[in-house]
Amino acid sequence: MDEPEAKPLPTAAAPPAGEPAEAKAGERKREGAWETMRSLLVVLAIVICFRTFVAEATVVPTGSMEQTILIGDHVFLDKLLYGPRLPFTSWRIPALRSVHRGELVAFHYPRNPSMMYVKRVIAVGGDVVRIGNRKVFVNGKALYEPYAFYQTSIIRPLQDNFPPPLNEIDTLPAAWGLDPGWAREMHNFIRGDGLHVPEDAIFVMGDNRDNSSDSRFWGFVPVDNVVGEPMFVYWSYEAPTEEWTASSLTDRLKFDASIVWNFIRKTRWSRTGKVF
Repeated sequence: MDEPEAKPLPTAAAPPAGEPAEAKAGERKREGAWETMRSLLVVLAIVICFRTFVAEATVVPTGSMEQTILIGDHVFLDKLLYGPRLPFTSWRIPALRSVHRGELVAFHYPRNPSMMYVKRVIAVGGDVVRIGNRKVFVNGKALYEPYAFYQTSIIRPLQDNFPPPLNEIDTLPAAWGLDPGWAREMHNFIRGDGLHVPEDAIFVMGDNRDNSSDSRFWGFVPVDNVVGEPMFVYWSYEAPTEEWTASSLTDRLKFDASIVWNFIRKTRWSRTGKVF
């Protein structure tokens, strides 16, 4: 009886002729490097999309919104509500809703769009605004403003009585900080009952009424300038405005070093997670 033919045991496949093992190892390294790079690109794309269309982090460097938002509060902005802009274009995604009175909004400062401001919406397009002895009236009705904060008891023109009489506007810019462009434009919107807000614009003020550069001083905010609505504080660090707004590289590096050194002591832990 014939014995079965013996079969050879499987052996590791030899590399094709002319392709040494070192070449195969190099190819695997390149594939691994590309996989890593592709993963990083995917993560970067997700981060960019999230920042562009969903939420953005920003810091409030001034005291114009005290006591609602403190100097050094780092907040997340909800950008979906008002239709985020597509990068490098003038197109915007349709807004989920319009801007409402009483809301906090972040926007590009109309006189310098590179700057981001956070203020409270006092009036929207079609409204009439008037301030008399610090009392704010919209469409003839006094607003209930438990958030308003005053540092002094001094009543000042333009700031606490607004709009000013037409014959006084030209005397105010140097003394009270009125923007010259707004001084020229304001006449067009003042009537006997107050300042009329044009359509597609909003009138904003800071909650710290004695320390806020806002629509009283530089005019309306186009609705298209609105970026988002503050949602919550994710970190708050106690430092003065001049440190947050330092422009020189040396001052910035000194401030960054001080944050590292004083992180535990100067972080306002109780404000973490505060919702607006």
